[in-house]
Amino acid sequence: MTDGIAFGFVDLPGLRLHLAEAGPIEGAPTILLHGFPEFWFGWRHQIGPLVAGGLRLLISDQRGYNLSGKPEAVEAYHLDRLAADVVGLADARGIGRFRLVGHDWGGLVAWWIASFHPDRVERLAILNAPHPGIAGAYMLRHPGQWLRSAYVALFQIPRWPEAWLLADDCAALRETLVATGRRGTFREAELDRYTAAWNEPGAMTAMLNWYRALVRLPRHPSPPIQAPTLVIWGRRDHALQSGLAEASLDLCADGRILWFAEATHWVQHEEADGVNAALLDFLRPVP
Repeated sequence: MTDGIAFGFVDLPGLRLHLAEAGPIEGAPTILLHGFPEFWFGWRHQIGPLVAGGLRLLISDQRGYNLSGKPEAVEAYHLDRLAADVVGLADARGIGRFRLVGHDWGGLVAWWIASFHPDRVERLAILNAPHPGIAGAYMLRHPGQWLRSAYVALFQIPRWPEAWLLADDCAALRETLVATGRRGTFREAELDRYTAAWNEPGAMTAMLNWYRALVRLPRHPSPPIQAPTLVIWGRRDHALQSGLAEASLDLCADGRILWFAEATHWVQHEEADGVNAALLDFLRPVP
């Protein structure tokens, strides 16, 4: 255990997930889903405040990341599989309904769970991540988003992206995190933690396979989301236009957006106090 965080593993059919847990066992179950290229550590600024607010947190390394299992096939990273991991994690901990928070790729998975497993999601919070069901249509109407998403096409190339991102102890990926966030967002010691996770055997290919599966594999049309939804969005996101947040609300029966005008894609790091206050206000059960 480290700073009140207990670490362990959960065995699902065909997959072992590394899990960080914190908070009172009787607290409202809340699952936090990280994005690319982070792991559970991406929620380091949220864990203490959310636990102090009485939430029970489950934060896994999603499949392919850090210490979790890393299936080889691209098909293993379909959104249906990623969503099933989270539902299976809740089942393994005896949790029926849960609150769900996702950032970046974790947000895409969270959207997908809320769409296709509506009976499991009590409340949904999304940080800088569009609903996968609207992204394609949005890009057709907004060519500028195509340009911002060009890196996704590069990630489809076999082997070369892995070699580039792992070269010189992941120098390119480290520099990307620094360049796309506000000054001081990612310190050297934190980048070292990320680099160790990226260098886990098979991790970089697995992480990129999320993008390959998104482009190559068909998906079902998304049902509307019934759970109350809070979208938190940093307007200075380098990769995602703010219009994606607004378009995602079209699939929500009860949704709203909280804007952070000066935050980038890494809003939970840069505006931790504001994000934590908003999450607690939204996620804590009403007395």
